[in-house]
Amino acid sequence: MLLHGFPEAAFVWDEVMQRLGPQTACVAPNLRGYAGSSAPADVASYRARLLLADIAAAIEAVGAPLDVLVAHDWGGALAWALAAQRPELIRQLLIINSPHPAAFLRELRANPTQQAASAYMNFLCRLDAEALLAARGHARLWPFFGAAAWLTPVMRRQFEDSWRGGLTGPLNYYRASPLRPASGPGDALHTLVLPDDAVTVRVPTTVLWGEQDRALLPGLLDGLERWVPALHIERVPQGSHWIVHEQPALVADRIERLLPAA
Repeated sequence: MLLHGFPEAAFVWDEVMQRLGPQTACVAPNLRGYAGSSAPADVASYRARLLLADIAAAIEAVGAPLDVLVAHDWGGALAWALAAQRPELIRQLLIINSPHPAAFLRELRANPTQQAASAYMNFLCRLDAEALLAARGHARLWPFFGAAAWLTPVMRRQFEDSWRGGLTGPLNYYRASPLRPASGPGDALHTLVLPDDAVTVRVPTTVLWGEQDRALLPGLLDGLERWVPALHIERVPQGSHWIVHEQPALVADRIERLLPAA
């Protein structure tokens, strides 16, 4: 199972799944709130326990345990939490440029560089964020991808179709989460506690990390063994946050290596 992030949808896994098709069955759901899925408008419907229940139910529907759960960005946030809380559902975890919650909390509190890199999260929580992002042909969304050679006309149409399906659900992930840069002394980030036993992932985990990620910096990998004892980290020096698009063959190969022998 492959879980996407923001501002994407399940279609971003198409090329990876085509490469894996001869080896294994794959499923890539559209997450709650995204076009093609249920999309309640209220922020409370995007609390972590509800999002995790969605993924757990999907896994149980296709047959647990999964051989590999693959997840990027917000999909990775869900996968980290699910692996900690429901390890019986997953045999192997592959995380792609998505920070472990405890490492993210540490960096958001103590690392000014990561705070600045994550400042966009507070913009996405604004009440007018949907309108601002949709204006002028989604002009504020395209820069998320940088100078992306992989952003073909066909891919652009897929993104546009997804965004026209609604942005409130995707933005509600940010609004419902306390893990974003503090905007004042009363911010929830200052008092948030993530006990080690609640966030420790004992599922064997591979982290594939594009080191050119402008929003999620490599310092998020420091000390990760504290919460992920069975950990393998592979750094991709020339990969960005969008490594799934940049190097689909690499991503497919790393998934294939985690599959059980035939």
